[in-house]
Formats: sequence, structure tokens, C-alpha cells
Amino acid sequence: MSSSNSVTVQILDKEYSVSCSQEERSHLLAAARYLDDKMRKIRSSGKVIGADRIAVMAALNITHDLLHSQERPDVQASGSTREQVRDLLDRVDQALSNDPDVSKG
Repeated sequence: MSSSNSVTVQILDKEYSVSCSQEERSHLLAAARYLDDKMRKIRSSGKVIGADRIAVMAALNITHDLLHSQERPDVQASGSTREQVRDLLDRVDQALSNDPDVSKG
């Protein structure tokens, strides 16, 4: 049985505490780095302003990439991968909904 710990990730210079099992810690940290990189690229383009809008655009881009990769027969995500992505998105949504600075954009 896996124990759940709190992991602190940093996305766009803000810290978020996310519950995560020890087994999933490295995946969560990698996902946070990936999301942070996507959001920084969007912010640096200057076309999108506000953390909440940047987060939505990053989520759309990542989801688009995921769905596109699922359409290709040579690269199909397993059901467990889809579940992990949904779980991580739920955790990010939860962290963002608890952050009062996000609504300020």
C-alpha cells in the first residue's frame, strides 16, 4: 500500500502543495516541470496575459498534443496513462482553485 505525501511544486513562480504517493512523486514533479515550461513559453509570447488564461491555454495545448498522439496508431496512450493525466489535471485544478492569486490573473 502506498502512503500519500504532500509534494510542493513550483509553476510560474508560485508554489502549490499537491498530495501524491511516494511512487508517483517523480511523475508529478516531471508533470509540473512540463506544465511550467509550457506556461512560461505562452507567457513569453506576450499574446496571453494573466495566470489563469495562461493555465487554460497550456491545458488546451497539452490536451491537444495528448489527443493528437492518441489518434496515431503507433503511439497510443494506455487507459492507465489517461487516468493518470486526468488525476494530475484534477490535482492541478484543485491547487489552482485554492490559490487566491490565480483569480487575480
